[in-house]
Amino acid sequence: MCTLDRKLLRQILLHLGAAVWFAFFGAVYEHFSHEVYSYWMIYAFAFPLVLGALPYTVCMMKSYFPGERVIHRWNAAVLTWAVGSVFKGVLDIYGTTNSLLTIYPVAGGLLAAAALAILAFRKSPASPPVSAE
Repeated sequence: MCTLDRKLLRQILLHLGAAVWFAFFGAVYEHFSHEVYSYWMIYAFAFPLVLGALPYTVCMMKSYFPGERVIHRWNAAVLTWAVGSVFKGVLDIYGTTNSLLTIYPVAGGLLAAAALAILAFRKSPASPPVSAE
C-alpha cells in the first residue's frame, strides 16, 4: 500500500471514528433527555459518514489524492457541520433557539467552497519530461 493510500485510509478511519463518536454521544445525550428527541442530534453522525468517509473511499478506489490543503479544509467543513448539528440538537432538546446557529452551516459551506476551489484551480501534476531521441 503506497503512502497516498495510507493517508486516504487514515482519513476514512478518522471519519468513521467520528461518526461512531457522534452516534454514541447522541444516544447517550438523548437517553438522559427525558424522552425529548431531536433529529439534528440523532443524525449528526451522518455528516462525517456521508461527507467524510464516503468521498475519501471514492478517492481511494479511483487512486486519486486530492491534496493536503483540500483535505484539511474539507475535514474542517465536515466537523463544523457535525458540531453545528449537535449544537442544534442540544438546543432543540432544551427547548430554545439561538441566532448563532446560522454560523455553522455558513462556516461549513465557506470551508467546503474553499476546499473545492483549491481542488478545481490547482495545477495538475507536471508530466515527466519527454526525451528527444
